Amino acid sequence: MADLFATEPAAPIGPPLAELLRPRSLDEVVGQTHLLGPGKPIRLAFESGQPHSMIFWGPPGVGKTTLARLTASAFNCAFIALSAVFSGVKDIRAAMAQAEQNLAQGQSTILFVDEIHRFNKSQQDALLPFVESGLVTFIGATTENPSFEVNAALLSRAQVYVLASLSEDELKCLLQRAQAKGLTELTLDESAVNTLVGYADGDARRLLNLLEQTRSAAKAAGETNITPAFLQNTLMLNSRRFDKGGDNFYDQISALHKSVRGSHPDAALYWLTRMLDGGADARYLSRRIVRMAWEDIGLADPRALQIANDAAATYERLGSPEGELALGQAVIYLAVAAKSNAGYNAYNQARAFVKQDKSREVPVHLRNAPTKLMKELGYGHEYRYAHDEPNAYAAGETYLPEGIAEPGWYQPVPRGLEIKIGEKLAFLRKLDDEATEGAGP
Repeated sequence: MADLFATEPAAPIGPPLAELLRPRSLDEVVGQTHLLGPGKPIRLAFESGQPHSMIFWGPPGVGKTTLARLTASAFNCAFIALSAVFSGVKDIRAAMAQAEQNLAQGQSTILFVDEIHRFNKSQQDALLPFVESGLVTFIGATTENPSFEVNAALLSRAQVYVLASLSEDELKCLLQRAQAKGLTELTLDESAVNTLVGYADGDARRLLNLLEQTRSAAKAAGETNITPAFLQNTLMLNSRRFDKGGDNFYDQISALHKSVRGSHPDAALYWLTRMLDGGADARYLSRRIVRMAWEDIGLADPRALQIANDAAATYERLGSPEGELALGQAVIYLAVAAKSNAGYNAYNQARAFVKQDKSREVPVHLRNAPTKLMKELGYGHEYRYAHDEPNAYAAGETYLPEGIAEPGWYQPVPRGLEIKIGEKLAFLRKLDDEATEGAGP
């Protein structure tokens, strides 16, 4: 009797596109022409016939692992791959033992460590003796800045190559290859191609995954003509690539801050919405927006400080997505507001001075005198109450500790409200000068 619950295994659609399109030589690699083109660094390294330790730094899906495998093939080396996510010192030792066996058989070894930034200091240190001795040629791959994530000793023994996201044209070239080799049954109109390339976002691996999903969905639906509507209805089209804790994150927040500082509201909105679209924490962004108001606008437009704080409070009250509009309005206002870093500079100079200066006593005339003894000691003696003075200003009075000349840390800029602040300070300095001249011998 037949098993009622038995199912026929699904017929395989075909080999994975990544395997079909795996480059066998540098000439087949899509992208990275700044490294692989004629006369470029990696091309020259391959042509030299002498491998050297390298670190490939770049976003996901740009060919770091592919280049490592091609290096081993080009130099006829054994290839040992470790993932720093799953490997430890024990795995490194096992890899070195294998490398010694390879050397005994007359073959050099390339040790490839993916996500090298995930190795801690001791794990990275464990690689050093074997790299220094030449037992292995080390190749690391990382999506994080190796300046911060790779030990200086290991970094100094490897050439860092920066890989770039693939351009739209390069992704389209890869897509055409995929159509020719594994998707011959499908027809993609230009709009569908643009949709897939857009959502791949410079990542070749993501593009191939999307094409695999498209192939499966088309087979299930009996479709051969792929349109943007079909893709939207059948695929999980994720948001743009965004690393919530890595270089991509800090590069984008830097771009947002500098767009506000540069008084470019459209660019500020672009980077804000780009980060929100990528999954950035809106509360973090609201804190940074408040920081921008204090650092780059300051007293030139105090309304910017209030708007930034109100936007942060609005987001707390409304949440997403309604509260995100308040953040957008805030960055527009900050971008078009008058700019001043005078207060920011003055604060930093004061902090630096205090940090290196000695502890100075509060002048006696500025000390509080709540007791009889303090009054007898002269605390508060000859203090001039500013409200009782002309212009509510005690001209010629000093408020700094003895021995400190007027530092002039705060220098208002000729923009926004600080124009008026500068004019007032100039008037008060004039009163000081007149009081000093009147008190002369």
